[in-house]
Formats: sequence, structure tokens, C-alpha cells
Amino acid sequence: MPPKAKISREMIIEEAFQIARTKGADKITARHISERLKCSTQPVLYHFATVEEIKAAVYQQADAYHTDWLMNLKHNDENPMLSMGMNYIRFAVKERNLFHLLFQSNEFTGASLVDLIQSEELIPIIQVLQQETDLTPDEAREVFTTLFIFIHGYASMFANNEMVYDEKFIEISLIKVFHGAVYATKKSGKPGGKNEETV
Repeated sequence: MPPKAKISREMIIEEAFQIARTKGADKITARHISERLKCSTQPVLYHFATVEEIKAAVYQQADAYHTDWLMNLKHNDENPMLSMGMNYIRFAVKERNLFHLLFQSNEFTGASLVDLIQSEELIPIIQVLQQETDLTPDEAREVFTTLFIFIHGYASMFANNEMVYDEKFIEISLIKVFHGAVYATKKSGKPGGKNEETV
């Protein structure tokens, strides 16, 4: 008889990730993972002390998977911000369970929107936005904040409801918001562009 395949930490994370994708992160258990690996729960519990540790590893893998999805700009490489925004929404449509895990699992407890916008992970995206619009870093973050709120709202609606996905309509809406945010930000930075507060 051939020797039994050794169960590795990576194999456990991959199977748990697939459970999160297909059934939801709340379905990740040592028993479900061992059933997929066709083994006992012993190897799973050997590599991970708790199921929460497995879920934390799955979250990291899901985050990397989402980043790869987001940065795949083949749909519209002439307008990378539009492409990334549409990818964010497509992810919510196609990978609803992972979207719930990443953005609707209370992972950001105690953080503010400013904290999220200022995070180091966003620096590459902010740089792309600067190149595309000729904005300063602060202006680019201001525009990104407007875009993010709009895009995340759309994505959340699709992730939580069986809605009809009209990509062309969403793309046109996103283009309008993008150009409107850039225009408003540039205008507010010009002399006389900001509303003066009366004393």
C-alpha cells in the first residue's frame, strides 16, 4: 500500500479557504476540513490549536486573493481606477462568501475610515490614482474616499441581495462619480475654490 499523504499546514488552510468560498467562513470546523482531506481531525488540531487560528490564516489568504483580483486590470487598463473599482464590485458578485469574510465580519472594529484610507496597503492604489489624475497624495486620498464609499455601497448591495447585475449601468455610474470627485477636489484646491467660513 502506498504511504498516506502527509497533511501539511498549507493543505489545511487551502481546504478551509475553499469551505469559506463555497459555504461561508462560519462553516470552517476541524471536522469539515478533515472530511475534505479524508483524514481524522488529529492532523488539523496538530497544526492549529484552535479553529480561530485557521480562520485567521484563511482571512490572510482571502485578502491576498482579493488583492490579486482587484489588481487584474485586463478589463480596462486605460483607466486603472475604473478597472479596480469594477473588480471590487465583481468580487462581491462572484465571491460573496469571501466578501462577507473580508468586509462584513467586524474585522475593522475600532478603526476609523481615516485609518483605512491612510493604511500602507493603499499606497500603490493612491499612486495609480495620482498618475491618472495629476493630484497630490492628499487630494488622491480624498478622491479615493469618495470612490470607496460609492463602490463599497454597490458591492455590499450585491453581496447581500440576489440583485440583477447590470455591469454597463454600474460602469457608467462609476465613471460619473470618478470624474465628479476629481473635478470637485481640483476645484476646491484652487484660489477661491473653497467655501470660506464666516466668522
